[in-house]
Amino acid sequence: MNAESPAQDEHYLRVFKRKFRDWRGARPFWAGLLVLLGGVPIMYFPYYSLQIGHLTMAMSTTAGAGSLIIGVLLVVLGISLWFQKHVRTFAGTAAILLALVSLPVSNFGGFLIGFLLAMVGGALAIAWAPGVPESKYGEPAKPESAAAPVAAEADGADAAAGPSASNELNEPYEPNDLSGTSPVNGANGRHSAG
Repeated sequence: MNAESPAQDEHYLRVFKRKFRDWRGARPFWAGLLVLLGGVPIMYFPYYSLQIGHLTMAMSTTAGAGSLIIGVLLVVLGISLWFQKHVRTFAGTAAILLALVSLPVSNFGGFLIGFLLAMVGGALAIAWAPGVPESKYGEPAKPESAAAPVAAEADGADAAAGPSASNELNEPYEPNDLSGTSPVNGANGRHSAG
């Protein structure tokens, strides 16, 4: 065994913890957990009955089926945030709307517990964005498109004519400009249909 070989004696719990941390960091994990936990009190409290001595207090309402549907949908949205991170905006918006609907339908949104958990989880889901992958040396990787210069600026005729229209203010070229109004591509706000 030399200094460059990987450690063979690493405990399986440590390996699981590292892999779970990597999995959790690549998706809106906490948003999904809060949305999932918000659905539990919303669907549980309408069917709960409390026994105090010989007194039975039932919390069931006429909208018990609506509470069950809202709670199950919130649990499904929380799980989908974990396993389908590309639906985060839809799932976050749906969780917020379902939390708002749960206020009049299911005992003030599960006595405000489920309502608050689902609202915060939905907001976290909408706000979450995937991170920038790190390079081999621990610094953020540069996107490939930003590293390559524009072909029009690389021509000798354009370089002799002076600064290009996109670089008159010494601003860097942004290849991810999706507005369609960049003077580099000549669109000027007009989009082609083909």
